[in-house]
Amino acid sequence: MILNRKKTSRRKRAERAERIEPHFGESSKSASRDICLSAEDRSVANGDRPRKTRKAASKPRRKTAKKSRNKKRSLLSRFLRGGIYWGFVLGIWGVIAVIGVVGYYGAQLPQTSSWSVPERPPNAKIVSVDGALIANRGVTGGEAMMLGEMSPYIPMAVIAIEDRRFQSHFGFDPIGFTRAMVTNLIAGRLTQGGSTLTQQLAKNLFLKPERTFARKVQELILAIWLETKYSKDEILELYLNRVYFGSGAYGVDAAARRYFQKSARDVSLAEAALIAGLLKAPSKLSPARNPKLAQARAQLVLAAMRREGFVTKNETNKALSMEPKKAKRYWSGSQHYVADLVMKELPSLIGDFQKNVIVDTTIDLKMQKLAGKIISNTLKKKGKKLRVSQGALVAMDANGAIRALVGGNEYADSQFNRATDAMRQPGSAFKPFVYLAALERGLTPASIRMDAPVKIGNWTPKNYDKKYRGAVTLSTALAKSLNTVAAQLATEVGPGNVVATAHRLGINSKLQNNASIALGTSEVKLMELTGAYVPFANGGYRITPHIIKRVKDLKGNVLYERRSENADQVIRPRELGMMNIMLQQVVEKGTGKAARIKGWQVAGKTGTSQNSRDGLFIGYTANLITGIWYGNDNGKPTNKVTGGSIPAQSWNAFMTGALKGVPIADLPGNYIGEVSVIPTARPSRPIVRAPRNIARFVAPAKPRNAAPVVIKPRQDTRQTTRIAARSVGPRPSAGLGDSNKNRQKPRTIMDLLFGG
Repeated sequence: MILNRKKTSRRKRAERAERIEPHFGESSKSASRDICLSAEDRSVANGDRPRKTRKAASKPRRKTAKKSRNKKRSLLSRFLRGGIYWGFVLGIWGVIAVIGVVGYYGAQLPQTSSWSVPERPPNAKIVSVDGALIANRGVTGGEAMMLGEMSPYIPMAVIAIEDRRFQSHFGFDPIGFTRAMVTNLIAGRLTQGGSTLTQQLAKNLFLKPERTFARKVQELILAIWLETKYSKDEILELYLNRVYFGSGAYGVDAAARRYFQKSARDVSLAEAALIAGLLKAPSKLSPARNPKLAQARAQLVLAAMRREGFVTKNETNKALSMEPKKAKRYWSGSQHYVADLVMKELPSLIGDFQKNVIVDTTIDLKMQKLAGKIISNTLKKKGKKLRVSQGALVAMDANGAIRALVGGNEYADSQFNRATDAMRQPGSAFKPFVYLAALERGLTPASIRMDAPVKIGNWTPKNYDKKYRGAVTLSTALAKSLNTVAAQLATEVGPGNVVATAHRLGINSKLQNNASIALGTSEVKLMELTGAYVPFANGGYRITPHIIKRVKDLKGNVLYERRSENADQVIRPRELGMMNIMLQQVVEKGTGKAARIKGWQVAGKTGTSQNSRDGLFIGYTANLITGIWYGNDNGKPTNKVTGGSIPAQSWNAFMTGALKGVPIADLPGNYIGEVSVIPTARPSRPIVRAPRNIARFVAPAKPRNAAPVVIKPRQDTRQTTRIAARSVGPRPSAGLGDSNKNRQKPRTIMDLLFGG
């Protein structure tokens, strides 16, 4: 069987050897060589293929996969190498471009040799007579402070919320800038700035508030220069003293005083957080405008401070528990009326100052606070009922130094100073000038005039109570503020002489030369009216009201100092004594009873204008002269406010506090009281002799159906600057009075009858 199989196999191999393959015109050998398939090429069953042949076929496949992998690696490597190369190239070009841009915009800046931090706008530190701060005035609204002087919470709060890498960057924070840009892109709007504190300082110091690419580049250049020129603490100090915090406050001290009425030295953690929060949007976030929004921003600042490790958790929680309070819309407090007046007068004394100055004033801060409190509380309690909305007060000593000044109810609501600028009718508070003019022409407090209906030309003055008392002394007429008698006296002495007397004592406003001047129809300022009463208290000498005592710079160099002036005597001792006796009667027995102070000699005069539009009381002791006014800015009538009501009451409250601890002093003057004889049909009691220095008067009988007293207005032909000479006492050397040979005879029927 095996041999047969071998034979068969040989035969088949022989047949295969002899097989002739088809060809196309070429030799069979050649054709066979070109077309024939090798054993490896023929299709055979898997089981018949030799094992070596399968191994040989797998090797090319592995090589192909390896080549593919190597090719991918090669592409990635080439890409990376290309990226690095082109990145490096672009980087070089980017640096060149940055240098070009910086060089281009930097060339538009002045030379670096001329760069310097500009001086902070000058500040005027206004202090009281004992050195206590009243207010700061200037562009900034506050004084510059050393970093170590201010509350430590302030710089911590600002750094935490505005520039937490401030201590490590070089003026520009790439990380913060990139983060801000990404945040803005995601938000689709500008939500973060990316500027460092140094960049903000550079912008505030050197550049205009423009939002341009050129300004941003210049800001960066200047920020880097600042970092090379100053230390971090110096930069932070400059920033905190210059940056704007809204409501006209530049610098942290101004902000602290504006919103919290305190120095930046005393600011708490919660207050520091609120101040720092204002930097993002000073007007929008102002506690004077939106306290809740300001408080919400302050909470973000506190969280940032906690995150940076500046404060503890307990400190943060305590600060967060504070309730938001709305600040005043403007600077609050009556002392700001003082500051405004100081700044109004300062240029005339030292010119336009270019450096910080300290202004020493004559203000007593305790009196100032008391005055502001009294005016404010009076209007708060009684203003609505009495239909009065404003008040003013001026207090000065016998030399004219202003001790307290209140220009209105609330400075935050109205900065108009009614004490120095408002022109109002003084009413009967003007009558002392009428009576002084009459006394200087020979009359006395005991002289008699008829309180009866009187007609002067076409004018018929009437008393406030519409009543008439018949024959009265001048002292009684002034104490009861009788208009009929004042009008008669003005006509007798001449309105021009009344005007001259008022001007001589210190009234500067223009006064109408007519008989109604006796009732205070010409408008004056409370300041000048109060100043014109000072001669009654100081012995008869005219003064100039003043509030600035000294001005000096921070080094102590005196720029201005007020010197004592040679005052002119404008009231003679005898007439001065008469006036003080009569004006004391106003307080003791007349319309000014509410002003009485136990133990003190108090003199003064009430004033009420037509329809109770104005209520005034001007009063004085030998130490202090104070004028108070109540009314409405629009001139609307009040609800029967008179000078003897809330003006006299407020005067009493202020003077009682202001004179506490002050030695009691008598009012000046040289006059011995006289006896007044008032004719009556049946005298009810004998005439009583008056004790020394006090005139006693017998009450007159009330007339029946008294006929009107008709007085023809007198035309003045003399100069109104001289006093008519009906003098008795010593004549001063101030040019007051005429010679005795020019004494005039009595001119009226009443003078002829009663020897007045």
